[in-house]
Amino acid sequence: MTPTPPYADPVHATEEPHPPTTRVVLADDSLLLREGLARLFAEAGYDVVDTYSDADSLIRALDATRPDLAVLDIRMPPTFRDEGVRAGIVIKRTHPRVGVLLLSQYAEPEYAADLLGTGAHGVGYLVKDRIASLDELRDAVERITTGGTVIDEAIVRDLIARRHDPLTSLTAREVDILTLMAEGRANRAIAASLFLSVATVEKHTTSIFAKLGLEDTGTTHRRVLAVLTWLDQST
Repeated sequence: MTPTPPYADPVHATEEPHPPTTRVVLADDSLLLREGLARLFAEAGYDVVDTYSDADSLIRALDATRPDLAVLDIRMPPTFRDEGVRAGIVIKRTHPRVGVLLLSQYAEPEYAADLLGTGAHGVGYLVKDRIASLDELRDAVERITTGGTVIDEAIVRDLIARRHDPLTSLTAREVDILTLMAEGRANRAIAASLFLSVATVEKHTTSIFAKLGLEDTGTTHRRVLAVLTWLDQST
C-alpha cells in the first residue's frame, strides 16, 4: 500500500534526540474520518505510520509497519458489522505487543465484551464523539500501550444497566467506583475523580469484590477483566 504523507513535522538531524515516538496505524473505511483521525493522533504527538480503508490491509502490513498501536473502526468492509473487533482479536493473537483501540460512533457493549473476553492486555474501546481533548486521547493511548485497558464510560454503564439485578447489593457509591474501575482507572485516579481519599476507594473496592465474589488480584488490568467477565457471565 502507498504510504500516506507524514502528518507531523520531521525531526531535524541537528536537534537533540528524543525518546521513540509511539507508532500508530489506523483503519477506517471513511476517507474523511480516516484523515481526520490521522491528524488528531499526529497533533497529539504520535507517529501515524499508515492508514487503511479496511482491517485486512492493516493486518497484512503489521510486520512492515511495526506499530505500537492499531486504531480500528468497528464497522468496515465487507459486511460493515464487526470487522474491527475481529481484526483486533487477530492482532492480539498474532502480535500481542501491539495495543488495540476500537473507535466507534456508537457504544456497543457486546463488541467490547468480545475483545476483552480474549484476556488480552493492551486493549480499549472508545466512542469517537466522547473524546473531548488531546489529553484524554493521550491518557487512553498511554494506558493501552503499557498493557492497560480503557473502556468508554457509556459502555460500562450500559453493561451494568443490562445486568442490574446481581448488582442490587452494591451501594450507589460502589457502582460509581465499579464503573471507573471497569474503565481501567487505578484507585488514585478514581479517588481524584470522585473527590475521595485513596483509602476510602480501597475500602469500597474491597467491599465490591467481596459482594461480587471476585478476588482482588491487586492489578488494575486484571480487576477490569474480572469485573467485565463477571458482568458478561451474569446475563
